[in-house]
Amino acid sequence: MSTTPAAHVIKPGWFTVNVVNRSVAWLTRRGVSVWGSRVLAVKGRKSGAWRTTPVNVLTLDGERYLVAPRGHVQWTRNIRAVGGGELHLGKHVEPFTVTEVGDDAKADVLRAYLKRWKAEVGVFFAGVGPDSTDEELRAIAPKHPVFRIDAAPHA
Repeated sequence: MSTTPAAHVIKPGWFTVNVVNRSVAWLTRRGVSVWGSRVLAVKGRKSGAWRTTPVNVLTLDGERYLVAPRGHVQWTRNIRAVGGGELHLGKHVEPFTVTEVGDDAKADVLRAYLKRWKAEVGVFFAGVGPDSTDEELRAIAPKHPVFRIDAAPHA
């Protein structure tokens, strides 16, 4: 598991923030999933207030994952601190917990994520793509947190 976050985060551009993210979030809030999109809601680690961001949920070998293409960002810090959150698709809300995937185990997940969404997020992966070697994927793994989505515990 990555214990030291990368020093820099690649910030999305104006178009991504103001057009792509808002459009995907708008559609997802209305129940339309765009290539696995959900709105992730996580309680802030300091404020306790709910924070939301659009995410792509990857399904691989019967497991679901959240990958942080932009690196160690606020939602990754919050989800580590609180241990889970909610995935929203329209009015459907799915509470969940997470298990962070260790860097050595990320290659297959990153490869599958890039195979599906490279056109959208490839710029954040420093030239590494779905056809890259395991060694190349492991080299960038510390910069991209990966969380396995687990079912929420029953109350």
